[in-house]
Amino acid sequence: MELPTVNLKMILLVHWLLTVWGCITFSGPYPWANFTVLAVGVWAVAQRDSIDAISLFLGGLAATVFLDIVHLSIFYQRTGFSDTQRFGAGMAILSLLLKPLSCCFVYHMYRERGGFLGPSQERSDYQTIESPEVPADPFVGSEGRGHSPQGY
Repeated sequence: MELPTVNLKMILLVHWLLTVWGCITFSGPYPWANFTVLAVGVWAVAQRDSIDAISLFLGGLAATVFLDIVHLSIFYQRTGFSDTQRFGAGMAILSLLLKPLSCCFVYHMYRERGGFLGPSQERSDYQTIESPEVPADPFVGSEGRGHSPQGY
């Protein structure tokens, strides 16, 4: 399934706005967790080629899904909220509902940046002009390198 192109800056802007509005009602660990993850997201925007930045942002988004569920379930009051507090709680819930979708988009960006490539797959068989080293050919035996074969 092909995901539509979504800019990382747009994801950050939406979650920042919803988190600010969610902070109207919830304080303490809710803003700390969400704003920390958004700061890592700013790092992912600043370093477009960094796999570490986007993977930490993805992991942070996934962790805040769990943390938001716990925080909302503990501190959400069914009665006694003013209209402003209900609005803040609604924005926090909306942010929680959008986070799995954001995780899908960020995971797609993570794959575009080269995520899940092991060290053996990072190396190409082709030698670039700038590279002075000779690429290792796993199919050439020791006789191809000027050495005599060893008997067993």
